[in-house]
Amino acid sequence: MRPEELGGGSGSVVGGGSGSVVGGGIPAPSTELTTTPPDFPTMWRELRPVGRYSGTGGYRRFAWTGADAECRAWFAEQARRRGLVHEVDRNGNQWAWLGDPAQGDAVVTGSHLDSVPDGGAFDGPLGVVSAFAALDELRARGARFTKPVGIVNFGDEEGARFGLACVGSRLSAGQLTAAQAHRLTGADGVTLPRAMEAAGYDPDAIGPDPERLGRIGAFVELHVEQGRALDLTGDRLGVASAIWPHGRWRFDFRGEANHAGTTRLADRRDPMLSYAETVLAARQRARLAGAVATFGKISVEPNGVNAVPSLVRGWLDSRAADQATLDTVVTGVEEAARAYAEAHGVRLDVVRESFTPVVEFDHALRDELARILGGGTAELTVPVLGTGAGHDAGILSGTVPTAMLFVRNPTGVSHSPAEYATEDDCVAGVTALADVLEGLACR
Repeated sequence: MRPEELGGGSGSVVGGGSGSVVGGGIPAPSTELTTTPPDFPTMWRELRPVGRYSGTGGYRRFAWTGADAECRAWFAEQARRRGLVHEVDRNGNQWAWLGDPAQGDAVVTGSHLDSVPDGGAFDGPLGVVSAFAALDELRARGARFTKPVGIVNFGDEEGARFGLACVGSRLSAGQLTAAQAHRLTGADGVTLPRAMEAAGYDPDAIGPDPERLGRIGAFVELHVEQGRALDLTGDRLGVASAIWPHGRWRFDFRGEANHAGTTRLADRRDPMLSYAETVLAARQRARLAGAVATFGKISVEPNGVNAVPSLVRGWLDSRAADQATLDTVVTGVEEAARAYAEAHGVRLDVVRESFTPVVEFDHALRDELARILGGGTAELTVPVLGTGAGHDAGILSGTVPTAMLFVRNPTGVSHSPAEYATEDDCVAGVTALADVLEGLACR
């Protein structure tokens, strides 16, 4: 199912209440709907135009921007249509509750609505839209909930604006301090606090939220697969076993600016040469180790066509199935970069900007999902697979029992406008998520 295949029309986003914060005791809404909420295709059609860039067909839903505000308004409106209580926590994460979360042992699902630059429609939003659709399915079944159920939209998961992924969940889990968050700055020079203030939020309130996370008994995130494992096995859905350890490193190659037309090649201290050789070295070392390493972002100064650069700054993203392999790859890339820099008279600084160790999802919860799906309404044979992509579920795993469901991606393309899933697979994902929620929250 490509983004445009779920109905025509540009759709609209209904505003209202996106910045509201509910304090004190939370009432328990009725499990029965008084009105019929929008179905999956309608929700998808409403959300589809938000933050879409006509030049590429991809999405630019960056944290604390107008597109982000529209996504938040859409989420709040979905909660309102279903009689759910809508909250925005101290870190800007949105929550929609059926039942009182203060009861504890809540079952939560959801994902994120922001995107990478020119990203696809499914990475993140599929999990949020499916969460509302799964709740509707359970209500249609007449399910009797014994635990609170929550739907969450975590803020700034992709890190497209400030360079750090999963900011909202990291803050809540205490993996990112308020001081560290306040130092985050976008390419436009705007800091995270300034961006939050401009969007109407209080940056001085951000920080760990152990009480809220302590109320959650299980978190299940549904996500489009960002690879082809399920397509190769012919399975519609999969259960995550682990997230590979991964990180981001900044390589600053500092040379000497000079005239491109008059400076002899032998007289140049060109950092672009060292950078280019390092990109090739990263590919080679990752291939030999069975890992991945990518230089996908670059900044050049003075960035003139007729100038030898004085600074080339490149960001390395590397991931591997285990820590030892990742260390081998990154160490090898850095050693090669230093050798190339020395050969060209260039100075090199390497800074690790973020790192996430291997995440083993809760085995008991993972096995419970497999049991539910093996004998539930979905009647699926569900493979268990690892992933190299980071997720909010991975961040929360140290505090909350977490699990993930993957929906098949026929091409494996992600972080691209070409990302998609078929309509049948999306429907299967909603049904499976409903079965999981029923198995966890209605027993």
